[in-house]
Amino acid sequence: MHISTTLRHRRQRLAELIDFPVILWSGSSNSRNFPANTFPFRPSSHFLYFAGIPLQNAAIRLESGKLQLFIDDPHPNSALWHGETPTREEIAAKIGADDARAIAELEHYLENAATIPVQDAATWTQQSQLLDRWLLPQQPPQGNDLELAKAIVSLRLTHDAAALLELRKAASVSVEAHKIGIAATATAKREAEIRAAMEAVIIGHNMTTAYTSIVTVHGEVLHNNHYHHSLQPGDLLLADVGAETETGWAADITRTWPVSGKFSSTQRDIYDIVLAAHDACIEKIAPGVEYGDIHLLAATVIAEGLVDLGILQGKPEDLVKMDLHALFFPHGIGHLLGLDVHDMEDLGDLAGYEEGRKRSDRFGLSYLRLNRPLRPGMLVTIEPGFYQVPGILNDPKIRDQYQYLVNWERLEQFADVRGIRIEDDVLVTETGSEVLTAALPNQASAIEELAMQAKI
Repeated sequence: MHISTTLRHRRQRLAELIDFPVILWSGSSNSRNFPANTFPFRPSSHFLYFAGIPLQNAAIRLESGKLQLFIDDPHPNSALWHGETPTREEIAAKIGADDARAIAELEHYLENAATIPVQDAATWTQQSQLLDRWLLPQQPPQGNDLELAKAIVSLRLTHDAAALLELRKAASVSVEAHKIGIAATATAKREAEIRAAMEAVIIGHNMTTAYTSIVTVHGEVLHNNHYHHSLQPGDLLLADVGAETETGWAADITRTWPVSGKFSSTQRDIYDIVLAAHDACIEKIAPGVEYGDIHLLAATVIAEGLVDLGILQGKPEDLVKMDLHALFFPHGIGHLLGLDVHDMEDLGDLAGYEEGRKRSDRFGLSYLRLNRPLRPGMLVTIEPGFYQVPGILNDPKIRDQYQYLVNWERLEQFADVRGIRIEDDVLVTETGSEVLTAALPNQASAIEELAMQAKI
């Protein structure tokens, strides 16, 4: 299917949901220190969904299934620095625009238009000025802006064939990157070397990372973005790395492997608990299943495993009700995946939470990013984990509160397990699920085999 055909279909579906015009901005690049030295540009995902290609300093107007493109032709001097650039008319033809105009003409097409704020300050300031109402990315949308956000959520919650093609590409490259990362560990001295090997695969496919890579021996730091630590034989290395295609579609994979190539007995015990939770959750995924129930399933399996190891004491179901599992598994089981790694989270909980639902204030549920029934075409991550977070486990209040439910002496025997996470990308199908990242092994023995092969 040609890109313009897919885009026209998306625009028509939007027109069936709303009866007012929409203007979506692509955004602009931000300078690092002086104007000509910019950070890499990434367009608004909502713009990308309907425009299809990453344009800078552009806007589109959608109404009744039609699209007007507003973008300036390249400056004559741009060819010197950037080479030949497509003209406005060429871009319009590629994306199937019904009309194409200079960006300055946009001010004549603003009446009654709804929008979604773009993340960069220059653009959302421009949006606010042109539409004569204050727009902030962190501010909940109101009026027609809210109706637009709800309509886009309903479209982007499930993926069409063109989106799935891109998502499979991102998953495939991410799988390759992780395999290379495991292999690189045999000779690497620091985390940065493994990160470099993994991201080289992604860059080599003309993609970028979908988020800042996590490659760390300190897996207990959930979003660790430092790569200077040396690698020691008894360490576990946690790598959370995903590719993003040229048109913005993301993958998100985490694997944890032993630097030495072999899990210790304590590491293997915890790893198998996390994997059991991972597998139980994926087996449960099907249309109509509540994602919140999948999270609670993971929590219960983890609690049961920790009881079996003598770390927790009590009935697993009761421990989950008391949020005991969250001492070691504090985050949610996963999130939506699509044009963003946490898809549509710029809209707050509009996408993640079914209408009428609010986040729980319970420690064990408050970080759940997705709380709605699953539908065919949804892509979600499943990523249970076990972490020994010093800020949680060394808190005197927590120690006192749970002194009879946690065997702290037994827990000390697992000191070589800082953090373990296993994450895959799972598509909800009409009858169950499909793991898009299944080509990357997650069984402990298979992980060890990959690691040991690299040492030969």
